[in-house]
Amino acid sequence: MAASSAYDIAVIGGGVVGLALTRGLTGHGRRIAILDEGDVARRASRGNFALVWVQSKGLGMARYGAWTTGSAALWPNFATALREETGFDLGLSQPGGYSLCLSEAELDARRAAMMRMHNQPGWEPVPWEVHDHARIARAMPALGPEVVGGIFCPLDGHVNSLRLFRALHAAAMARGAAYLPDHPVRDIKALPGGGFRVATPHGAIEAARIVLAAGLGNAALAQMVGLAAPVRPQRGQVMVTEKTAPFLHHPMGTLRQTDEGGVMIGDSKEEAPQDEAVGPGVLAAMARRAIRMFPLLGGLNIVRSWGALRVMSPDGFPIYDESTTAPGAFLVTCHSGVTLAAAHAELLAPMIARGALDASVASFSVRRFDVPAIA
Repeated sequence: MAASSAYDIAVIGGGVVGLALTRGLTGHGRRIAILDEGDVARRASRGNFALVWVQSKGLGMARYGAWTTGSAALWPNFATALREETGFDLGLSQPGGYSLCLSEAELDARRAAMMRMHNQPGWEPVPWEVHDHARIARAMPALGPEVVGGIFCPLDGHVNSLRLFRALHAAAMARGAAYLPDHPVRDIKALPGGGFRVATPHGAIEAARIVLAAGLGNAALAQMVGLAAPVRPQRGQVMVTEKTAPFLHHPMGTLRQTDEGGVMIGDSKEEAPQDEAVGPGVLAAMARRAIRMFPLLGGLNIVRSWGALRVMSPDGFPIYDESTTAPGAFLVTCHSGVTLAAAHAELLAPMIARGALDASVASFSVRRFDVPAIA
């Protein structure tokens, strides 16, 4: 086995969450290692819809709404800094986004959900409006006649997710992080004098602190350092059309046109999946709904489809935690890695670098699931 290597911080997980955290951790002379399973990893990053999304985030936890809105506000400077540092234009666009509805009942239900969310104690206001068919059609003339209306939030947007992933990786390397692919973690031991020894097939890595950002893999890794990560997989299926002239000038939660011209369609949430496979029944249902919204999609070819496993906590919100039994071990898991990338890099990573999470993220601790402790 290879000799041990000493790092200040080891980030376990090479997806968008881990790379965004790495960006905020690098610099100031710190030695950072990224331990990644490699291309065999079951990455949620493969299935993200590349939205920077605000309007539907926070029903059940007001703090999550504010955290999401704050991250969206950080995104313009975050994208600019990455472009200047790496040369990659992330294609960030924040023109406002729609949740379109195909019936009055659907629109009423969505409006009611938005009102419940905004009536929560401690909610920080987020702008939103109900638009009727005529108003939406003025913004997107290709709108289908079955769309009765929708919810519009001016803070919503989207990015090019592949360029984001590449830029984060390039920035980490440029800032001196050590990328260690094919290094799945087999075991983590807290050292008597502080720090950790992380066992991998290619030898042991020693680090003063560790950050668990391995998505679904956190469920097993967390137990090694006295933490809990009650996460489950939720399968999402996505397909993309051939490139076409721009017609979708606003992203939607389940439909968006990329800066390169293809249209992404994704609308499935499948519980207890056995794998990342795609199924024609689900894809067909998504395609039918998309065509009802924008009939011209019926004339485009689907060029690719795929499935991926989202990382879901019991309530759907992020889990940020630090170990009391193994000080220096941190846990970061969420299913909105793109939306929250700016907050993870600019706000959360500095907390980890300082060695303690702030009270501002206390709501995201796994202790919220321990009802007797809260009571």
